Amino acid sequence: QVQLVESGGGLVQAGDSLRLSCAASARTFGSYVTGWFRQAPGKEREFVAAISQSGGRSSYADSVKGRFTISRDNAKNTVYLQMDSLKPDDTAVYYCVADQPAIVPTTFPRYWGQGTQVTVSS
Repeated sequence: QVQLVESGGGLVQAGDSLRLSCAASARTFGSYVTGWFRQAPGKEREFVAAISQSGGRSSYADSVKGRFTISRDNAKNTVYLQMDSLKPDDTAVYYCVADQPAIVPTTFPRYWGQGTQVTVSS
């Protein structure tokens, strides 16, 4: 069982940066692949990024590649999403996710946080 709590959302202007954090409760946090999904108003939830258990491998949606960076600190049971060059299209509720043994962009992961709102104004 994994409990995930996101923080760091807010209202920013286009071109600004924001860093989301996700604190996990599992003592075996290091054994989970973690990542981020998002849901914009009127749209389905979509994959944003994922990172391997050790942090050595990561993957991104094409829409955020080159602008977002996912990282994790297993000693702190925390995963991060650094978002740079934000666009109004990035406006969404961002969810931290975790699963074993992998996160597949087309499949909903097993564990979800409650979400944090990110709003990017033009």
